[in-house]
Amino acid sequence: MKFSEQWLRTLVNPPVSRDELVARLSMAGLEVEEVTPVAGAFSGVVVAEVLSVEPHPDADKLRVCQVSNAVQTLQIVCGAPNVRAGLKVPLAQLGANLPGDFKIKPAKLRGVESQGMLCAASELQLVGDYGDGLLELPNEAPVGQDLRSYLNLDDVSIELSLTPNRGDCLSLTGLAREVGALYSVPWTPVSLEPVPATHDQVCAVEVLNPEACPRYLGRVVRNVDLSIATPNWMKERLSRSGVRSIDAVVDITNYVMLELGQPMHAFDLAEIQAGIRVRLAEEGEPLRLLDGQEIKLRSDTLVIADHQRALAIAGVMGGEHSGVSSKTRDVLLESAFFDPVAIAGKARSYGLHTDSSHRFERGVDFQLARHAMERATALMVELLKAEPGPIVEQVSDASLPKVEPVVLRSERINQVLGLHLESSVVEQLLTGLGLGVTLQTQGQWLISVPSHRFDISIEEDLIEELGRLYDYDRLPIRYPQARLAPTAKTEARVKVSDIRRRLVARGYQEAITYSFIDQKLFALFEPEQSPLVLANPISADLAAMRSSLWPGLVKALQHNLNRQQSRVRLFETGLRFKGQLGDLKQESMLAGLITGSRLPESWANAKDAVDFYDLKADVESILSLTGSLDAFCCVAASHPALHPGQSAQWWRGDQLMGYLGALHPELLKTLGIDQPVYVFELELAVLEQGTLPRYKELSRFPEVRRDLALVVDEQVAAGALLEQVRSVAGEYLTALRLFDVYQGKGIEPGQKSLALGLTWQHPSRTLNDEEIAACMQDILGLVTEQFGATLRI
Repeated sequence: MKFSEQWLRTLVNPPVSRDELVARLSMAGLEVEEVTPVAGAFSGVVVAEVLSVEPHPDADKLRVCQVSNAVQTLQIVCGAPNVRAGLKVPLAQLGANLPGDFKIKPAKLRGVESQGMLCAASELQLVGDYGDGLLELPNEAPVGQDLRSYLNLDDVSIELSLTPNRGDCLSLTGLAREVGALYSVPWTPVSLEPVPATHDQVCAVEVLNPEACPRYLGRVVRNVDLSIATPNWMKERLSRSGVRSIDAVVDITNYVMLELGQPMHAFDLAEIQAGIRVRLAEEGEPLRLLDGQEIKLRSDTLVIADHQRALAIAGVMGGEHSGVSSKTRDVLLESAFFDPVAIAGKARSYGLHTDSSHRFERGVDFQLARHAMERATALMVELLKAEPGPIVEQVSDASLPKVEPVVLRSERINQVLGLHLESSVVEQLLTGLGLGVTLQTQGQWLISVPSHRFDISIEEDLIEELGRLYDYDRLPIRYPQARLAPTAKTEARVKVSDIRRRLVARGYQEAITYSFIDQKLFALFEPEQSPLVLANPISADLAAMRSSLWPGLVKALQHNLNRQQSRVRLFETGLRFKGQLGDLKQESMLAGLITGSRLPESWANAKDAVDFYDLKADVESILSLTGSLDAFCCVAASHPALHPGQSAQWWRGDQLMGYLGALHPELLKTLGIDQPVYVFELELAVLEQGTLPRYKELSRFPEVRRDLALVVDEQVAAGALLEQVRSVAGEYLTALRLFDVYQGKGIEPGQKSLALGLTWQHPSRTLNDEEIAACMQDILGLVTEQFGATLRI
């Protein structure tokens, strides 16, 4: 929202400076984004009249002008193409200072003396679209008057950055009401007296979608004289508010929009066939907009139409063929209330953004349409000598917004703001905003909310208004008071920070990637799942929520490989998203990736590449932080993104906690990666469950160790065999290790030898050979029965 300070001060004039006003508006939540002077710094420029224009004797593009400043006639040499006799223009007299520290002195141009300079708007640094050439002033401009005084150039254009809930401040009336409440000073509402009809011509109005357009008003205004120019005061106010002057009718509708906050539109009555119909567009229905753009409408777009074609997109922009032109004599004025939900996003979907859509999307006062109609009509009658007809109104009371009163309690004000406000202060502040305040009981009010404050619906909204108006800087500083008890700390929980440190110690670097990925990349890693697709993605390649952290890490790997970093170790902690809306699961995960050489390049290190077991060792190092590595089990399994022969699952008891393995060769080929890559991904919720350490006295008695070499089928998983051995080895087993795996000479094809080391120790005595032999016998019996194992001789 951009507006002129001088225009605002005609409605409300608090006794504060410009800087104080700007600061207070920002502190009240109406953030001032920019303050721009409407003209550069200059002096000595007056209104002058060109009396005559003669060709320059020695220059084709220059003219010799006789110019009056009401005191004397001066000779001015000018090269502007629009200079002509009878023109009122700004004259920089001798001694004048123009922007850029430019001083006017007597000069000779091609041998002809020039006693000043006729000025263009750009030379005076005027804000607005004034076109090229000299600045043409109205014929009634008083010759000799100081230009700054005549055009009120000691003014600034203030631009606000409003939050979407403050649509009521998208007008000078709304801002005047706000400033009046902030400073407790009266403000002057715009006169909105009804304008009587001078003829009985009407245009039929039919609203086919009252839910989207609960109120629509139309008024035929005849004999509009468009040869009459927009008055200079209106042009200046529009220009300083960032609106370009077009013609008198359009300027009046724009002026009323800025003044009251109600967007309006004027149709050429001659272009309307049989009356107005407010309806939804037909799919593919064509419309050429006022900016010349040809669009195809969608069936969910509300349009203003006649009985043959669409005339405008409701609340956004009018059509070219039905707009006001130089041939227009009679107009149909439109003033309506459109439901914000029906208008929201429509302008953007067609690549548009207009002042009208900006206001309707945020909400316009649903009681304002008739007042705006009367105001626009009065201006047309006053400025264009137009003849108004009666107002035709279609309204659906059932579809209009319902405003409910809100209860406000003084104890709640004290609780939220931290101070006690006297009843008189509360009533004064809220009444200044136009709210109705009724005292029900001591310390409780019933607040009736006006139609322009559709953002107030609960008690906290009213307290926010009190805080803004009272001034946030005046609110007391109070520290929270509470009885704080220390929270219990779970010692058995593995901290994510410890996991990070362990991975960093093993040569990993932490990565942070987007939670959104490309749908094509999602399909490569999870071909059997459907992604959760964003309705409004940042970009096409960030349109799906990730169901794994691997895609983001692989993208980071590609970034490194493309920069000749072939040895990469990355990890990330973050959320993955499984399922669709309604049954969506968000799970915290830990994922990692390694590729390249096992050790950094060095004369002392071998150049072996990493393999599956390097990654498995890293994962086991993390799992050991739980204090119970034996509780985890790694079993062969398949995953669509992993190599069929080098992929496994990690289990903790009966809980699947993740996968690890080599990325599938076909996947690597698709991604353009030409070296093996190994990845893992684990659920943090399972990984964080640690084991509380317990004291155990060291035994003073000797250990007993037995080694056992078993020949089994090569498909037998060593982990499964160790688990079964541990289950029957007895309560005094303290260590079980697989220290050798052998296939080759002496072992039948299709089999392998597993060498186990078993250690027993009793806490209070020495174990004898009979006890150890019994344990060994139980172990041999079990592995023979379940795995077909035989002793290797």
